[in-house]
Amino acid sequence: MARTARSVHARKKRKKVLEQAKGYRGTKKSSYKRAKEQVWKGGVYAYAGRKQRKRDFRALWIQRINAGAREHGLSYSQFINGLRLAEVDLDRKILADLAATEPTAFAAVVQQAKDALNGGSGENQAKRRDAQDNGAGSPPRGDDVEATEAAERKASELDVDLAEVEGSGSGGRVLVEDVEEAGGEINATDAARSKADELEVDLAAVEGTGANARITVGDVENAAEEEGGTAE
Repeated sequence: MARTARSVHARKKRKKVLEQAKGYRGTKKSSYKRAKEQVWKGGVYAYAGRKQRKRDFRALWIQRINAGAREHGLSYSQFINGLRLAEVDLDRKILADLAATEPTAFAAVVQQAKDALNGGSGENQAKRRDAQDNGAGSPPRGDDVEATEAAERKASELDVDLAEVEGSGSGGRVLVEDVEEAGGEINATDAARSKADELEVDLAAVEGTGANARITVGDVENAAEEEGGTAE
């Protein structure tokens, strides 16, 4: 049987490696063996360098955001928390660029974070002030009640007065679970509700093991297994 010649492939591979090693010092650019080793090492260090580059840029973005937020009286952590509460979806790269090149736009974003930290967006606060001025009754949330934005929305859906809800969050902050409990709604996750419909389990008879006794998918599955064992 004739031997398969691979000289074409070998020369092509050799040429490719030497091309990648072009510019290296000494015999690393001309000796195929040393060039191959150096190209492999270069690839390893390039991977590690890309990882480190991401870390360096993230640290730089955080420093710029922190410096910009400090000028408006907020720390970095307070600013990021305020953005989450205000549901402002901007990544750190964009925020750092705004802080460095667009101070006016960054100041507007900081103001949104401040409004959220102080109890809601500026638009919601204006609506509550208008309602009070027009005598439309007390707002759904008092000025002295701390509640999350999600809790406010749930209170509006269930027509629950937040002033009468006891908060279980940090510092007495009212959470969604607290509003659901006050409104007579079963404290369960959306996934648990879907699983209960799938397994035909009554959520009212399920004991929750999640945070604040919230019913989880595991609780529904355990209840379904218990019902199945009882039926047998």
